[in-house]
Amino acid sequence: MGRQIRVRGGVLAVALVLGLSGCAGSTGGADDKPGGKASGKPSGKASAPGPSAPAGGGKPAAGDVLPGMVTAAVARTRLAGLKVAKPGTMAGYSRDKFTHWAEQGNKCDTREVVLKRDGSGVTQDAECRAVSGSWKSLYDGSATTDAGKLDIDHMVPLAEAWRSGAAGWDAARRKAFANDLTHPQLLAVSAASNRSKGDQSPDLWQPTDKSSWCQYGRAWTVVKSDYGLTVTEPERAMLTTMIDTCGR
Repeated sequence: MGRQIRVRGGVLAVALVLGLSGCAGSTGGADDKPGGKASGKPSGKASAPGPSAPAGGGKPAAGDVLPGMVTAAVARTRLAGLKVAKPGTMAGYSRDKFTHWAEQGNKCDTREVVLKRDGSGVTQDAECRAVSGSWKSLYDGSATTDAGKLDIDHMVPLAEAWRSGAAGWDAARRKAFANDLTHPQLLAVSAASNRSKGDQSPDLWQPTDKSSWCQYGRAWTVVKSDYGLTVTEPERAMLTTMIDTCGR
């Protein structure tokens, strides 16, 4: 989706067995940047009119590490309903048009909330920085207790969203998309996997840990469906392959 998010030093944790979307790729950079708090953080929580929040209060369901997930059967139905179109132009794109990370209260921004949510035994200091904990990255299965080795990935990268419909959104909706804590859009993953993913769609990049494909395919489909984004034919074919790893 864009660039790598900077994750603060301190030891972070992630109980997740999987982590998710960066975005460097063809447009340069990934969603997260390692180290330190992101500069120029917007004030106030994301308040854009996004899709309605799924059930579960933003917490992952049993067996999933991402919130707002659906069953494989529902994902297949959602995927069949997505509009197929060629990628749009990147003209006018800028990560700055997707304001993040938004403040979430208690001196925490969206990134720090995700790090806390996705980790195991995570403790934070007075500035909301993760100082201890453990994480397991969904994409490659790597484990770490070092927050500096983690990025927060946008499942559907910012740049990918732009060329599949977000170019026509207003600033409020883009902010909601970039800070969405209730849909399966944000995930703490290894910096290496996030940067490898860049802003690529599933037909061009897949998690190296194939055990994550079931969740990845469902999550990508849910986000694109809920936000009314388009898919390409190759993208839809690969999503079908991923969701089929869930079984029937």
